[in-house]
Amino acid sequence: MELLTGFGVLCLLSCLSCSIGFIVFLWFISVGYGLAIAVLGLAMLIIYASNLTGGTIFLCVCLIIYGCRLSGYLLIRELKTNYKKEMKNDIKQGSEVKLFVKVMIWITCGLLYVLMVSPVFFRLANGDGSDICTYIGALVCIGGIILESAADIQKYKAKQKDPKKFVGTGLFKIVRCPNYLGECVCWTGVFISGFTSVHGALQWISAVVGWIAIIWIMFGGCRRLEIRQNRRNANDKEYQRYAKTTPIMIPGVPLYSVEKYWWLVG
Repeated sequence: MELLTGFGVLCLLSCLSCSIGFIVFLWFISVGYGLAIAVLGLAMLIIYASNLTGGTIFLCVCLIIYGCRLSGYLLIRELKTNYKKEMKNDIKQGSEVKLFVKVMIWITCGLLYVLMVSPVFFRLANGDGSDICTYIGALVCIGGIILESAADIQKYKAKQKDPKKFVGTGLFKIVRCPNYLGECVCWTGVFISGFTSVHGALQWISAVVGWIAIIWIMFGGCRRLEIRQNRRNANDKEYQRYAKTTPIMIPGVPLYSVEKYWWLVG
């Protein structure tokens, strides 16, 4: 019952955090997403203070850093660049979305963010302490945060120089979506951290669903970006050559396009 109560508290906090999506629709899955992850990391530090170990503190701090960085970056991008104006025709602004649909998206997002951090939650709630999986997962997680942060910084600087040109330098030489790759690495680390602390079918289902969902969403984000870039750079031979020779997200894997995979929604 204590575990169920803790899970419910996290769901409530997550929903409260991402409720800013009612102000700006996109924020359910962007600024609200980062805010929710940061709040969940902080909440677990407070709620499970008596169960904390070096590894679990590190994991919670990683979540806080991840969420604060992401929300901050997204806010800066929207408020200080032409991103919002450029994306006006590509992303729903929310005015055409019915309230019932918004509420369902809000609840789904709130639950999803808790499922994503559930490996850390289960380790704390189950009182399993830290082991090799905790530290390996934490290191993978922080590696993903660094990768995603570096990619975002490189893209931001490149767009400041030439807003209309696609970014194919730095990490973008290796894969076309290194920021999404960093996200996948980060959450894979969180998933790994719970390998030895997830007990029973329901806990495993929660952790696996959270991990698979975010990987699926990231590939969906790659697809959405690819469609948008193909439309914008239809006559750019340099981009066409770049897109055909640079993997879309996984280094060394010759997957250059996911546009045809309509079932990828991100």
